[in-house]
Amino acid sequence: MNSALTVNTHLKSAWSWFSGAPLHILAIIAIAFAIQKLGSRAINRAMNRIAEADFVPGPKRGLARQRERAKTAGTVLRSAMTATIWLIAGTMVMSEFGLNLGPLVASAGVIGVALGLGAQTIVRDVLAGIFMLIEDQFGVGDEVEMFEVQGLVESVGLRITTVRSDDGTLWYLRNGEILKLGNKSQPKH
Repeated sequence: MNSALTVNTHLKSAWSWFSGAPLHILAIIAIAFAIQKLGSRAINRAMNRIAEADFVPGPKRGLARQRERAKTAGTVLRSAMTATIWLIAGTMVMSEFGLNLGPLVASAGVIGVALGLGAQTIVRDVLAGIFMLIEDQFGVGDEVEMFEVQGLVESVGLRITTVRSDDGTLWYLRNGEILKLGNKSQPKH
């Protein structure tokens, strides 16, 4: 009888320990995974609808280019969503361990300002990339001329565009630095 009481006491203390922080941490991680999965599915559906939508009816419709732009936008949205979800989940897990997040948030603000000042070119490149995609200035496979580089666009990212010149050189061009662009592949209106 005494051993049954001891086992019961150990089970109660183990459950008491597990139902605290460990259970909360598992719940946070499970919910973060579920939100990430649902968010990715929603973004994929939205980007598939955009990729197949008839925004520009008629023969000038560039469906392949529209799909590529939707794919790029979907990748960016999924990356931003994933980073946000896991940043929040990570801070919630740290608070379960009893860490005081006040000083961490304050120092993150200071570091954020310093990074913001130092990363102005990255922000400029990304914003320029977003506008290039929205305005459909050029796409993969287009023959372009920018700066002294002439060739075929191999990839268009939010920050970097790669162009293969006629001599075989692969040029990496930051989107924020592209001030003048000639696209020989755009149809005449």
